[in-house]
Amino acid sequence: MGKKIVLGVLAAAVLLGGLAYLMRVDIVLYLAANRGLPEVGPNRAIEWQTPDPARAAKAKEGAPNIIFILADDMGINDVSTFGGGMDDGRMKTPHIDSLATDGASFTQAYAGTGSCAPSRAMIMTGRYPSRTGFEFTPTPEGMAPLVRMIASSMDNGLPEFYQPPQTSERQLSYEEQGLPGSEVTVAEVLQDAGYHTVHIGKWHLGRGEEFDATAQGFDESLLMASGLFLPEDDPNVVNAKVDFDPIDQFLWARMQYAASYNNSEWFEPGGYITDYWTDEAQKVIRANKDNPFFLYLAHWGIHTPLQATREDYEAVGDIKPHRARVYAAMMRAVDRSVGDIIETLEEEGIADNTIIVFSSDNGGAGYIGLPDVNAPYRGWKLTLFEGGIRVPMLMRWPDQIAAGTQIASPVAHIDLMPTLAAAGGASVPDTVELDGKDLLPLATGATTEDPHDAIFWTSAHYRVVRQGDWKLQLSERPNKAWLFNLGEDPTEQTNLADQNSAKLAELTALLDAHSASARPPLYTHQGELPIAIDKTLAERYEEGDELIFWPN
Repeated sequence: MGKKIVLGVLAAAVLLGGLAYLMRVDIVLYLAANRGLPEVGPNRAIEWQTPDPARAAKAKEGAPNIIFILADDMGINDVSTFGGGMDDGRMKTPHIDSLATDGASFTQAYAGTGSCAPSRAMIMTGRYPSRTGFEFTPTPEGMAPLVRMIASSMDNGLPEFYQPPQTSERQLSYEEQGLPGSEVTVAEVLQDAGYHTVHIGKWHLGRGEEFDATAQGFDESLLMASGLFLPEDDPNVVNAKVDFDPIDQFLWARMQYAASYNNSEWFEPGGYITDYWTDEAQKVIRANKDNPFFLYLAHWGIHTPLQATREDYEAVGDIKPHRARVYAAMMRAVDRSVGDIIETLEEEGIADNTIIVFSSDNGGAGYIGLPDVNAPYRGWKLTLFEGGIRVPMLMRWPDQIAAGTQIASPVAHIDLMPTLAAAGGASVPDTVELDGKDLLPLATGATTEDPHDAIFWTSAHYRVVRQGDWKLQLSERPNKAWLFNLGEDPTEQTNLADQNSAKLAELTALLDAHSASARPPLYTHQGELPIAIDKTLAERYEEGDELIFWPN
């Protein structure tokens, strides 16, 4: 059934992609919203499994429970611990902040890349795309031409999407685009170490039999099957459509309100999905309180489409514009989720021996038109400027990590797999070469040494390295180098590429060596989106504004 659903969606997407060149945007979006959508059944109760006693017996004595909470598109300024909170600090995140107050805060933490799926793959594997080949976010056939068509109808000053030459080599269907099953995930090694493993929420690492969460080490998976937080006409929802973003228009046309448990047919979630995922996560905690568990809670908030509950919308106050108020209300729901998880752990008496890690998959998006989500940093999601890749990374483990610990060493998403594996006493096979490092010695104060000599980011022609305080960005579109000393210029205002040729050559050599050892991407990217570095999509792009073309 699942395969038929995917094929039906893809067939519709291909048809719509072809029609996009011939028809008006409104007609194409109408067809997108009314063709090839899977059926969604009524809500169903989840009977969460209890741990296998034989497996639990394999766990090391005193093994901690492990909870990893991942937000989606959360800007560094959205978390009041880091940036003060949105709307000039009116919107606080007290429960997320408590993870820093009660544990460790990594003040220079980086996403795996400037977009969601590759970052998630790096979190799961501890490996760069140069090893896994999972470099681009899976995209349904037909989506790219449809989004290009919508974008071309908008008068925002941006250049056209760049369409790279397409060859038959490494062209895979949407169903074939996923993290290979041969990769070893943190869930798999924790399973081997005696943990019961549960995924709730977004996955985005493939939906074929080889790629889904239950094929990658999770005993149970409550999947976000599509992307509405509530039905658009629900009496309890407040919507904010972003009419200047072509992707937002596509999402509203194609997304449904749907979940799936362990690859079941789709059914309606039981409420606003941020709250629904949290409610189900609390049930998982209670079902597994007597044996070690790994819970991966992957929220969809605060990604578009922007939808909040009416209660949260009223609670955040008169924030303007409307989309900012809905966004703030969505943040309130994610923050509440963290508080509810902590409260459940305390009620069950297992909070002290539970490690909670919180992060975001990338920086805040410029296409929502809110200029301060990544303040004070430049850039957005879909760039590798600091605003696109600086993320919160917080770690709470009362039995091991002292309250109020702050760590300035540059760290990254690739470090989470070896860190969580070490926390659980799990062994990574000798045949698996990791790029990430165990951060527990930093978090517990056992060392102060930086775990990395250099950290790398790659998306096709767009390549970046940070070594020490120096950061180099190289791009082909535009053909440009940006060199920054982050120690003196953390917000990347002064490009030193023309002034420091020696450092430019040194870091270019590092990037070239990294690229020379890389495997090819699993599949080619379908297009390159023009992204203004210093303006949101709500602002008009003018000649001379800095720009990057993001490959995906």
